[in-house]
Amino acid sequence: MPMQNERYSLQILFRPIGIEGQTKLSEARVAIVGVGALGTVLATQLVRAGVGFVRLIDRDVIEPSNLQRQSLYDEVDAEEGQAKAVAAAEKLRDANRDITIEAVIEDVTWRNAETLLTNVDVILDGTDNFQVRYLINDVSVKHNIPWSYRSCVMVLLLAIWPLERSNPQ
Repeated sequence: MPMQNERYSLQILFRPIGIEGQTKLSEARVAIVGVGALGTVLATQLVRAGVGFVRLIDRDVIEPSNLQRQSLYDEVDAEEGQAKAVAAAEKLRDANRDITIEAVIEDVTWRNAETLLTNVDVILDGTDNFQVRYLINDVSVKHNIPWSYRSCVMVLLLAIWPLERSNPQ
């Protein structure tokens, strides 16, 4: 327990969280749909903050083109074509072995959405797919589970708008 007290000491000192909030975090259950650019960041922060259970749902494998924006993965993962959910779970367990992390390698469909997205306190959508987003919403409304989505579009401004260089004279 001393390691845990030290690990979360700054969160516990932060009055809006405190010991009661940290206890609630440790008991919380979260499902993350999509473990790409946004999902890896969400998962990393939740696991490091001490959320007790995290379900990672993604059907995809890691490719070299993922490495510039999907922060949990490395070149070995891409070379092996590792499943995103499995690779993320392994790396997150290394970051916090006290958290239960479940890796699910599946598409979220109308057939499995209720199974995958229930028995959690909140659903986080890290996908780029409106059909899946609608399924998440349906399960969320039916089972009164809060959910949140974000969109992640990275634009390299230099590639779109070349810099105009002024002549410093």
